[in-house]
Amino acid sequence: MQAIKFYRSILAFLICIFLLLSCRKDELVPNNTPPFYDEIPTVLVENYVNRVFIDLIGREPLDIEMEVEVKYLQDNDLGMIYRDSLITKLMTDMSLDTTIGDSTTIYKVAYYHRMYDMSKARLLEGVSNEQIHDEFMNNMENAIFEDSMQYLMTGEHNVEIENTKWKLSQLKKIISSEKEYMNGEIEINEMLGRMLYNAVYDQINMNTFNFVNASFDDLFFRFPTAEEFDNAYNMIEKNESRLIFNIPGLNKLDYIDILTNSREFYEGMITWVYLAFIAREPTSLEKGEIMETFFYDYNLQNVQKKVMMTDEYAHFD
Repeated sequence: MQAIKFYRSILAFLICIFLLLSCRKDELVPNNTPPFYDEIPTVLVENYVNRVFIDLIGREPLDIEMEVEVKYLQDNDLGMIYRDSLITKLMTDMSLDTTIGDSTTIYKVAYYHRMYDMSKARLLEGVSNEQIHDEFMNNMENAIFEDSMQYLMTGEHNVEIENTKWKLSQLKKIISSEKEYMNGEIEINEMLGRMLYNAVYDQINMNTFNFVNASFDDLFFRFPTAEEFDNAYNMIEKNESRLIFNIPGLNKLDYIDILTNSREFYEGMITWVYLAFIAREPTSLEKGEIMETFFYDYNLQNVQKKVMMTDEYAHFD
């Protein structure tokens, strides 16, 4: 009996403690101190504005731009919606202010040119449009011209000329992708797909063995598994019907289409944004949260905003 009374006393004591704790309204969460943005020095705000300009449009802000944007952010306590507003302006504004420059200062044009150049740096070793034309297209155009002259004289075509015309068309598609992406005519996966399917990428990554490994690494930041490689190799090299990510294909174009429409493609784009802007890979949680919308709306700009608005990116933390 004494033992029972003892345990009942202990139980009552614990219940009282629990009730007291549960009634506390002001619990402290460690390491959850809200930031005091009004204490952020001006030099850090200037660095943030400078970094946003360089990352998005490939140049530093002009003096007047720096003055205006720093004041705008400081007047609004560096609020997230105001960071969003600055980033959105650099991505979308088509107005031309002749007081600060010529047509190259149109933010939207500069932003999409920057995305185009960054994509070429990622997949095509940063080859310029001039190099594409001078080192590849010129030779193809000359071959097509010579074939037309041969046809006029002999009535015969070079057996390889149709393949040359096709290769030329793929190179033209790379160059046109910048404007088409800016105008919303294609999505980011189409632009990168074009950068995989051309003579420049083939020269960088000669033969099917290198092509398969490079395409996985460039898009997904990993190499294919043995099964993925085997299926991809036979799909491209032998035109065999094989599965990649459980999707059937039987040639190189099918292979690229499967890769650039896969869920892993968009996960790779998220990883690319994090690496490019804050020099680290996203956590599984960060990637998962972004993929909830990115895999369906394909909006790379929202992914970039999510990273560039953070205190980590801005060095405000």
